[in-house]
Order: sequence, then structure tokens, then C-alpha cells
Amino acid sequence: MTAGGANPAVIINALAARWPDLHVIMEAPESKLDIARRRARRFGWINSLGQLATMIAARLLRRVASRRIAQICQSQGLDPVIGAQIPVSEVASINNPECLQLVRSLQPSVILLISTRLLAKKMLAEIPCPVLNLHSGINPIYRGQMGGYWSLVENDIGNFGATVHLVDAGTDTGGALYEVRAAPSKGDFISTYPMVLTAAAKDIVLRSVEDAVHGKLKPFTPEGPSILRFPPPVWTWLRYGLTRGIW
Repeated sequence: MTAGGANPAVIINALAARWPDLHVIMEAPESKLDIARRRARRFGWINSLGQLATMIAARLLRRVASRRIAQICQSQGLDPVIGAQIPVSEVASINNPECLQLVRSLQPSVILLISTRLLAKKMLAEIPCPVLNLHSGINPIYRGQMGGYWSLVENDIGNFGATVHLVDAGTDTGGALYEVRAAPSKGDFISTYPMVLTAAAKDIVLRSVEDAVHGKLKPFTPEGPSILRFPPPVWTWLRYGLTRGIW
């Protein structure tokens, strides 16, 4: 299940090469306004709009990001476009009844979430197979969003990494299955860190799905403080970019 994009496509193609009967459920992305409203309820409108401004600024650098993403994919033999042979079913949301009906008809052995909205607790309870998530951060200290970015901000480059974990009712709180660490290059920034981590995580995703298919999942509880992260407001992003070169 995914909302689309180059990062999920890389993993989808890798999975399809191993399991030709893979089926993709593609949900419509959440609107920026809905996201801003939800964050405003949590942080207030000033911080919410500051986070939105960072995302808009990052989108203005899309051409630069696209070049770097193409370099990453080319150097590692990855394809950022979903193969035409892979079946894709579109739904409005992974939490809608139509999605549950589709899951029941497909009868999957395992479901992998990549770049989706949070799976509702009620929906999760109805799914009869393991649900995994590829998270671009090391749990539990970099739960939520922009885990790679925040690890750099906190001088914790040793935890610039990704986690595959079981999905539970929380946000990136399910048992971890595998972790991988990576290192960004000089030209990477907030829009390319996720692809660096996705590329690094390809093998642990394949391993996790293989384990799930054969009933060999062995989740563990990672150590460390549990901190839920969000995109930096634009003033924070600019401050660390200008003073420390972390963009």
C-alpha cells in the first residue's frame, strides 16, 4: 500500500522481481490543507504553517532533487517508476471500506506500507495478515517524519537509517524487524534523504517480507528514547541549513 512516488516505486519493483504476484493498492495523497489543519490542532497554526512552508520550499527544489534521485537510482540499479506489468488498484484512502474489501479479495500473505497515511486501528484489526511498514528513520528515537534529517541535526549520523517494523495502533511503535544505517552524500538534503534511506533499506524490506510469507517474523523492541518527529518549520530548516549546512 502506498500513496505513490519514486521511493515506493523502487521498493515495489524490487518486490515484484521476487514475487511476481505482487499487487499495489494506491491511495490518493492527503491534501496539504488537511495535513496543515491536523498539525494546527497539535502545534498551533504558526508552527503548522511553518512546516508547510518547509515542504513548499523543498518542492521548489524539485529539479535539484530529481537529479540527485536519478543519480542514486542509476548508481544502484534501481527503478523509480512502477513497472507497467505490476497491477495497481486505486482507492481514496487505505482506511476506506473499499480498501478492506480489496484486501479480502486479494488474500495477501503480508501487506507492506510505504509512504501512506496512518492505518486506522479499526482497519488494522480487520486485516488477516501481518502488516509491515518501511520507515525512513531509526525507531524509537526518530519515529514519525524526517528521521534522517533529524538524526543529522542532532549530530547522530550513526542513526541515519531506516527501520522495517510491524504496524500497530501507534505511530512507528510496532516491533522492529530489521534496521539499516546509511550515510548521506554532500549534495543530499531534506528532499533526497528519503531516497538514500529507501535504497539502503531495499534488502531488509525483501528479508522482512520473506520472513512474513514463511511465518518467521521475529520482532524486537529497540532501545532508546521514543520521540515522535515532524517536518521542521521553515525557520528551523533555514537556521540549520545556513549555520551547519544541513538542508
